[in-house]
Amino acid sequence: MTHHGAGLLQLTEDKKLVEQLKQDYRKANLGEGDRAMLDYAVKLTIEPAKMEEADVITLRQVGFTDSAILDINQITAYYAFVNRLADGLGVELEASWEQHKP
Repeated sequence: MTHHGAGLLQLTEDKKLVEQLKQDYRKANLGEGDRAMLDYAVKLTIEPAKMEEADVITLRQVGFTDSAILDINQITAYYAFVNRLADGLGVELEASWEQHKP
């Protein structure tokens, strides 16, 4: 999370939010849509066999379009794929963005 956290901090400029997300997104100051999106992504990542239509319906109920839901699904799946490739090959993460700052 250090690597991605540095990028998120650069985008949001909200150190408190980034720290909350690093610790536990469920306790972070997020809107209903962001929380539902992260719940979906976590479930798809950890328990993909338990995904069901209700998970998609929940995202629709908080305002996501079918196109946005597809984006959430594909991005989550892509990160799972890439992480498994890296883990399976023993790839070590590069130093975080913070460590490269002068």
